Amino acid sequence: MEREGRAVGAASGELVTIGEFARLSRLSAKALRRYDELGLLRPALVDPVNGYRYYDPVQVEGARLVAWLRRIGMPLNRIGRVVALDAGAAAVEIRAYWARVEAETAARRDLAMYLVDHLSAEGRTMSRMPDNAENTGSSGSAGAVALAIRGAALTDIGVVRTANQDAAFAGPRLLAVADGFGEGGAEASAAAIEALKPSPWSRDGALSAADLLNALEDTADSAARAVRDAVAPCAAPDGSGTTLTAMLWTGSRLGLVHIGDSRAYLVRGGELFRITHDHSLVQSMIDDGSLSPEEASSHPGPALLLKALAGEARPASVAVACRADVRLQEVLAGDRYLLCSDGLSAVVDAADLRAAVVAADDPQEAVRRLAGLAREAGGPDNVACVVADVVVEE
Repeated sequence: MEREGRAVGAASGELVTIGEFARLSRLSAKALRRYDELGLLRPALVDPVNGYRYYDPVQVEGARLVAWLRRIGMPLNRIGRVVALDAGAAAVEIRAYWARVEAETAARRDLAMYLVDHLSAEGRTMSRMPDNAENTGSSGSAGAVALAIRGAALTDIGVVRTANQDAAFAGPRLLAVADGFGEGGAEASAAAIEALKPSPWSRDGALSAADLLNALEDTADSAARAVRDAVAPCAAPDGSGTTLTAMLWTGSRLGLVHIGDSRAYLVRGGELFRITHDHSLVQSMIDDGSLSPEEASSHPGPALLLKALAGEARPASVAVACRADVRLQEVLAGDRYLLCSDGLSAVVDAADLRAAVVAADDPQEAVRRLAGLAREAGGPDNVACVVADVVVEE
């Protein structure tokens, strides 16, 4: 080992030993041996007699890049793809990776804040409850108002596309939109929504918030498996998949499952609030200040998703993960919800969305108005939209 680490040249006089290369690259000799075994960073020469590894000094920059990517937590298999790219493409891939990390961190932060708020409210309620009070749950409490959701769904092929890969559904327990992509996109979007339909949900408030969040996680996992099965027969299953934005009615709250760049909005008091965060490269550039929202609307780059439901293998061109965001949404009678694919939100601005949804007398009229707006804007993509009202149950 001592001889292997000495700074001596190889037979050509231009190579350096593993010890010297470790010093130049800031990678340990142990790490270099590991990266050699993985095919990530091969030595320029391995002595056939003693097995000593020698490196070309021109490999230093590549090795330093590997070290830096490891420091930001990038997995080795993804590093292998990055170091094989030219500088411009590598920069795009690194941005996409880090944007995904930030999106996942934001989702965990949102969940943590929800748990803090929920547990704080629960603690305040328990502190006010008499010792002999009966805990009947939110919908079982005296005087509780029974609520329900009434919605309508619509998909439209648009003006430009020759096939419709979007799917939408509105029922008494489920609201969902999905935007498929790739060869099996239509099958993926349909499978994701079908997987949600049989999900059991409590109507009597018997499930705690923790149980509901677990149920949402299970539901999201079921959708991910259904999509993988649906795209498996495709010639390139790793390039097919779908976004998914769904809300499941529990009887007193809506459970949100969201992945990709389809969206959910809440209309309350005449105002439109977006309640999902796009898992896309463009959104990450807005988040870090690289793009303004106005610039993003005309960004020439590809619509790269950072998270979506897709096949097992994940190519660099579609940097996706399959873990959806989940949370619970408190509702009020009179709330109106809009779920839509980016075929609507990317071409119709928020002010026009709000005006159309607020002006409509009922969800069926609202979805027709929204599809019409997308067509008036050129209809470059398929459109899926759902509008639903929270009403007092008769």
